[in-house]
Amino acid sequence: MDWLEETGDGDTTISANKGHISCSQAHTSTSDWPLQDKQLDSPDSTCQERLVDALIQVSWFIYVLSSQMLEEKIIIFVRNELKELKEDLLPESSGAAERWRHEAEVQGSEEAEQRQKDREDLLKIALRFLRRMKQDPLADALQSQSRAVICQQKLKSNLRKKFQCLFEGLAKAGEPTFLEQIYTELSISQACSREVKDLPESGKTEASQALQNAPTVTCETVLGPLFRPGGSVRTLLTKGVAGIGKTVLTQKFILDWAQGKAHHGIQLVFPFTFRELSLLKEKNYSLVGLLHLFFPETKEAEVCRFEDFQVLFIFDGLDESRLRLDFHNSQIVTDVTERTSVEVLLTNLIRGTLLPTVRLWVSTRPAAASQIPPELIGSVAEVTGFGELQKQEYFSKKLKSREQVRRITSHMETLRSLRIMCHIPVFCWISAEVLDYVLKTNNKGSVPQTLADVYLHFLVVQTKKANEKYHTSGQTDELWNKESKKTIFTLGKLAFDHLEEGNVFYESDLESGGIDPKVALVYSGLLVDIGDDRTKLKQEKVFCFAHLSIQEFLAGLYVLLMFTNNSVDLLRKKQLPPDLLVSLQYKTNLKRLLQKAIDRALTRPNGDLDQFVHFLLGLSLETNQSVLRGLLMKTGTTTQVKNDLVKYIKKKLGECPSPERSIFLLECLKELNDQSLEEEIQQFLRPGLIFEKKPSPSQWSAVAFILLSSKQQLNIFDLKTFSASDEGLLWLRPVVTASQRALLSDSGLSSRSCQALVPVLSSKTCSLRELDLSNNDLYDAGVTQLSVGLTSPSCRLDTLRMSGCLIGENGCRSLFLALQSNPAHLKELDLSFNHPGDAVLDLLSAAVLDPRWKLETLKYSQTQKRSVFCQFSLDPNTAATNLQLSENNRCATLGEELPRPERPRMISNWTQVLCGEGVTGRSYWEVKWSGRVNIGVRTAG
Repeated sequence: MDWLEETGDGDTTISANKGHISCSQAHTSTSDWPLQDKQLDSPDSTCQERLVDALIQVSWFIYVLSSQMLEEKIIIFVRNELKELKEDLLPESSGAAERWRHEAEVQGSEEAEQRQKDREDLLKIALRFLRRMKQDPLADALQSQSRAVICQQKLKSNLRKKFQCLFEGLAKAGEPTFLEQIYTELSISQACSREVKDLPESGKTEASQALQNAPTVTCETVLGPLFRPGGSVRTLLTKGVAGIGKTVLTQKFILDWAQGKAHHGIQLVFPFTFRELSLLKEKNYSLVGLLHLFFPETKEAEVCRFEDFQVLFIFDGLDESRLRLDFHNSQIVTDVTERTSVEVLLTNLIRGTLLPTVRLWVSTRPAAASQIPPELIGSVAEVTGFGELQKQEYFSKKLKSREQVRRITSHMETLRSLRIMCHIPVFCWISAEVLDYVLKTNNKGSVPQTLADVYLHFLVVQTKKANEKYHTSGQTDELWNKESKKTIFTLGKLAFDHLEEGNVFYESDLESGGIDPKVALVYSGLLVDIGDDRTKLKQEKVFCFAHLSIQEFLAGLYVLLMFTNNSVDLLRKKQLPPDLLVSLQYKTNLKRLLQKAIDRALTRPNGDLDQFVHFLLGLSLETNQSVLRGLLMKTGTTTQVKNDLVKYIKKKLGECPSPERSIFLLECLKELNDQSLEEEIQQFLRPGLIFEKKPSPSQWSAVAFILLSSKQQLNIFDLKTFSASDEGLLWLRPVVTASQRALLSDSGLSSRSCQALVPVLSSKTCSLRELDLSNNDLYDAGVTQLSVGLTSPSCRLDTLRMSGCLIGENGCRSLFLALQSNPAHLKELDLSFNHPGDAVLDLLSAAVLDPRWKLETLKYSQTQKRSVFCQFSLDPNTAATNLQLSENNRCATLGEELPRPERPRMISNWTQVLCGEGVTGRSYWEVKWSGRVNIGVRTAG
């Protein structure tokens, strides 16, 4: 058998048995082969020797062939890489842009990382040869561009590793979840930019929920203006309440960019948090030095200039900043290498004196947004959390079980506080944790019914997890062991001490309470470590509570702990006698403590203590304290204390607080599991009965509370169903705020109601889109008052109907001016059967054609345009003898009675005069008078 055959044309074929290997045009000389002088078919060779010799020949052939293939591959690789290096010198070329996009998509693999290393080595060789060729300018350009590309790839790789996991609530102590597995799209609104700093946290969450009714946009749409060619937007401000998802939104954006899925026009992204920047408050850096500190890849690539790149700086959490940003008196810095304080660097970066070509994205809670002057903000967006479908999607991803999802969403509908707060992603996480625990432990009868109940279960869940992690199996049976008691007590103290100052504290604060910060993070499950390991700084670690509501809950628990365990009334700042635990003393002092909490909350018009008081009241119940047995030295609230508190709250309701404060008091009753007032008021919710018996102030508040607590979304509110009066509207004003459509027509309203509607239209919590005030005697004065609310940027009415409201030219002019200042929402305006006058109608008609206005439909009576309305004259034959007519019988003056002959149409026992003209159908006229005058209409005959 021939193992090796050589054909005449230079082809070589190696064959063995039925298989063969062939290589055409190998261009190898047999003179280079080993054993060339030895004949393989020598009769002196054994079969085994010939086989070995053949294998040696084959191995040599493969070696030669592989060397040639390797040479060819190296040449192709170098040729392609040199071509790409050439493209890097022309970054505007489509080839370079497309290649960068493709490399971003496949980055992260071992192959991609190895290729990146190969490219860096080849770059060094290319630069060496260019400089030997005296092509220094070309080498410098290549080096600059290539370093940027290398920097970008390393930056993306590091950011992808940093942001690919989401630690829900527990920060680094929790079980990481891949962001893409749990992320649910958030609602974002560009409809409003006003502050809500005067709202309580519960009011802010309602405000965010209300904003979900405004048009929502995607993250791409929000960020689009930042990188639009020729665009004027340099800085984007994203606002939202605590836990609404601002940080997760930026995290998802960064991850999408780092994975090459979106935002391809951005070359470099530098994300910071104000928390970590605050740690450098006493340090001085240049901007380049700061970037090199936080992003070492920029230092490795020696990137020091950023003007030629599309750069985005992200600053998350302005509300948690301890830096003083002075935009009026701060030092001016224009050089990226100049060293100064971090405060000055940020001020100049935001102001645009430093790196004016870069783009900025700042996120904050609403109350802190005013730290940046509005003229420096190019665009404002509000993160409004989850809508109903998004809640369902989140719970489906989180719980996996359809039955659990159904139960949790059904349960949320029964509790207004939970339903409102569950549009906040963090609260969805808390609810999912609690309900998952309850369902898994088969505690079907212990499904949380109040806000305090939910958070108490949450505390139990986190404590159980911590006990399982830090104790042996024999110790985990005791829920409130020594370690857990110390941890909860210290965290409660921090929560209470920082309740009115903010929720950020330091490592030393934990250590002073005897808690290891590393243990506390996992042990409690209530903290977030807001430090950043990437800076490798040795400053003190910074912590905060996972959500403001968790801080408020722990503060309430701490007040109760100090009262029962240490005989201290923190609210009255009073050390109680040591015999506090004697039954009578305990009842009396506990009642005083809780009443003091209610009184203090009522004095805070912005309601910032509302949730704290709700938690404190809920924890005082015996049903909740039974869970705390072992943590509290004495548990249980007697029926007498609860009944006294219910009476006290009802007494406060009877003192006619504002409707908003009344809702707070009714929520207090809810936390005490008292439904007596709600049951009492149910009769008023049956059609017709409300007119037979006038409700008291507390009953009016209960009506509003029940409507707001309804499972059904308040799409339409019709005042006539309850009470067609100014008083009814005043008490049910919170319901109007929460409704989509308010039907207030034919309700006997006056200008007093217009004044009451101003705070509704100006409220950030307002969901109102349609307002019908037709056929109420509002007059010019009422519309002028209403116009104050219509000017508010928070007002997002798209339909306003005021047909037949006795509005004249002055009132309509006020209305026009109000709409002119806020033209972006109203689509339909009904002014029929009023008298706006030709001039105002011309202005409103022009507004329909003005692209700056959204107004599409303007309704008015056709006769109004020609100023044809009823012009009456007085009939002398009907005038009483003490009335004197003048001005062509258009004016009547009361005077002395004059002798006149009897007239058939004169009514002798009334001082009156009739008009000479009759009217048919619907008519409009105006009368001016002074003194006491009655005006009426009667039928002819």
